[in-house]
Amino acid sequence: MSSSKHFHIVLVEPEIPPNTGNIARLCAATATSLHLVGKLGFSLDNRYLKRAGLDYWPHVDLHRWDSLEQLRNAYPDSRWWYTSKTAAKIYTEANFTAGDFILFGKETKGLPQSLLQQHPQHCLRIPHLSTAVRSLNLSTSAGIVLYEALRQVDAWNQPE
Repeated sequence: MSSSKHFHIVLVEPEIPPNTGNIARLCAATATSLHLVGKLGFSLDNRYLKRAGLDYWPHVDLHRWDSLEQLRNAYPDSRWWYTSKTAAKIYTEANFTAGDFILFGKETKGLPQSLLQQHPQHCLRIPHLSTAVRSLNLSTSAGIVLYEALRQVDAWNQPE
């Protein structure tokens, strides 16, 4: 897939197989590339991962990277968005462009603070109406931000 036309979802050290499987299905449905970075909390052969992705795995543009640095070096001219519950900017305030990379951290810790501090202008959060909830599920969060990005580029009216 061309990075100029599609979005990229990046999961940094995901821990829960069904979340990654659900995000893989999301990526298949939206022609979005999925990048898995670093140490995974599961095997890519995990039955729960496969089950969550159903029979859509052949339609997932899946890439595996040892490190975020390796991924960034492969796409040096791309724009990167970093999600965090502590970011100042709400995801709807971002101006997404096709080809952008949207990063999500591991379920228990999120993205490293050092990474977020390096790119404060590109950090995004999903607001909560209730303080009773610390965070949303990873696959829910990926869907929310990706669909806003797709809406902004009018993806539904773009010819293939």
